[in-house]
Amino acid sequence: MMTAIELVVLDMAGTTVRDDGVVEQAFQRAAERTGVADRMPWPEALQYVRDTMGMSKIDVFTHLAAGDVAAATAATAAFEGAYAEIIAEQGAEEIPGAADAIRALRDAGLSVVLTTGFAPVTRDALIDALGWGDLVDLALSPIDAGRGRPAPDLVLTALLRTGASSVQAVAVAGDTASDVETGRRAGAGFVAGVLSGAHDRAALAGADAVLDSVVDLPAVLAERGLVRSVLAARTP
Repeated sequence: MMTAIELVVLDMAGTTVRDDGVVEQAFQRAAERTGVADRMPWPEALQYVRDTMGMSKIDVFTHLAAGDVAAATAATAAFEGAYAEIIAEQGAEEIPGAADAIRALRDAGLSVVLTTGFAPVTRDALIDALGWGDLVDLALSPIDAGRGRPAPDLVLTALLRTGASSVQAVAVAGDTASDVETGRRAGAGFVAGVLSGAHDRAALAGADAVLDSVVDLPAVLAERGLVRSVLAARTP
């Protein structure tokens, strides 16, 4: 018997929020301002950022800084500041249909939690820019949970704070390999990769399903008997 889903944990940038290269732009500004990537060729540093999309930014910068925590902390602060600048300049947009999909899940009685590798200040700036303050039950950053992806902490913290009955009652969706891995490490009952962001189908191969968009998630959960079937009809 499959366990009915009670909680859906969704990534932000690339999954529910359009990225359009903003993370890479913010990384470039941070690198220029701090020199954190100077120890390696620029293409190598940029590829590492791409490969580790979804992970905690302090962990990414600690690697780039060769373990220098002070330099990584400064670079992370520069990244968060640069990201906020870009959002102020360009605004923020949802993945088309993401808010409606989240509403459909919540209307069916599920809790929905957003998770991110960003610091709370950046996370909250995105939520404010989108007008999503009342859309979800909770939004979590690594500092709220202990460790960032691919550790299971964000998913497990979401479970504890929402009161879901078991890890098998949790669905996780994200656009990166680290999203898939964190769902697996947490023991989530359903793990989905989405193709709207950083990583391709091959990178997301460890998921239970690879979807074109988070918009497809409610219908897929309904088709698999994990939520009540009304979701399939409610999702555009």
